[in-house]
Amino acid sequence: MKNEELETFRVYIAEYKTKLTNKFRTRKKWTPPNKNHVLAVIPGTILDVLVKEKQKVAEGETILILEAMKMANRITMPFNGVISKIHVEKGDIVPKNHIMIELK
Repeated sequence: MKNEELETFRVYIAEYKTKLTNKFRTRKKWTPPNKNHVLAVIPGTILDVLVKEKQKVAEGETILILEAMKMANRITMPFNGVISKIHVEKGDIVPKNHIMIELK
């Protein structure tokens, strides 16, 4: 049996000792999302793009419609800003986490 070292984790005031699996050690590290990227949170088809590049858009306005699981999902502007780049067009099939629109 391999001699593995125990790792110590602290959760609030409690300390835990555990062995880490190889899968955990080689996992993709989490990085904070870029607030200027509008990503597809589910795979789907672009039904319509309602904005143009360099257009000023207010928070809450619908910027595109993504069909997923037979539902039309309105993707709205997360903050007041400008459309920097559009990476999709009507009819495109996008996978999960695909960058659809870049914002400024």
